[in-house]
Amino acid sequence: MGATPIIDMHMHIYPSREYGLSRKSTYQVWEYGEKPDTPFSRYSGDVEDALDAIRRSPVDRAVVVNLFAVSIARANTTAELPSTLDQVGRQRAIAEIDATMGDRLKQSNYAACDLARRHPELIAFVSADPWALDREAAQVHLRDLVTNRGARGVKLHPVLQQFDVSDPRMFSIYETCVGLDIPIVAHSGPSRSGPQFAEPRAFAGMLRAFPRLRVVLAHLGGGAWRQAAEIARGFPNAYFDCCEILAWIGASNAPDETQFAQLIQAVGADRVMLGSDFPWYDLDYSVERIRSLPLLSQEEKTAILGGNAVRLLRV
Repeated sequence: MGATPIIDMHMHIYPSREYGLSRKSTYQVWEYGEKPDTPFSRYSGDVEDALDAIRRSPVDRAVVVNLFAVSIARANTTAELPSTLDQVGRQRAIAEIDATMGDRLKQSNYAACDLARRHPELIAFVSADPWALDREAAQVHLRDLVTNRGARGVKLHPVLQQFDVSDPRMFSIYETCVGLDIPIVAHSGPSRSGPQFAEPRAFAGMLRAFPRLRVVLAHLGGGAWRQAAEIARGFPNAYFDCCEILAWIGASNAPDETQFAQLIQAVGADRVMLGSDFPWYDLDYSVERIRSLPLLSQEEKTAILGGNAVRLLRV
């Protein structure tokens, strides 16, 4: 039997380097507190950057988490409307924009699947958004993506997409994921303002209602990392990736190295997976950070770096 592959469970790819740089420059990481030496990546995040980062690292394959948020797409498109429109004209234009959101979501997901089809190092996780498609259309779209286009999972971001993960409108997506035997990767962590849609405790209702649904809480709970072990104890279908929080170990509101290793032990090393959050952080850095953690055995580190993802993804 060959060596266990190393799998990055959390990578972003942007349509251009310019767009990736724009996303990186406008996104503020605040929840971990201060850490002046945080090792941000030099990459911008288009597909060529991603493939180069994989080639230069020990990573064999990477999950590309595609994110489409109606709230963001609507705001960006509305901002481009002519300032000369009167109120009636503006309302009509916004209604026309809203009517396109389902198609925009579909095209975004098709592009993610096509990318993975062209590059076997990449694994496509597609976006679901309760504001984009109705229940039946969302199920049909997801089945098509998995059955015909190679998607291997779903990406959710409750904060940016502005929904409660226990909202019944999402149940059709969860049911479909269970039926297709695919997992979800969901952003987790505190919101700077508004409802706390993504703290680990916010997933309890979803995990309880769908015990066969495998859900990966990204960032090990982020700035709310102290809740991760509680959710792990209560729900065996909860998994975690450690992207981003890895780079903030030692910050004022983040665990130190020993606390981080203890958190993994409390959650269960068989339920934690490598993640880079590329292009914010580098793949090779993320791998070496796991390898250098105290307390964990070599077998546990091998599982985190790829063994757990192999089981979760059925690869």
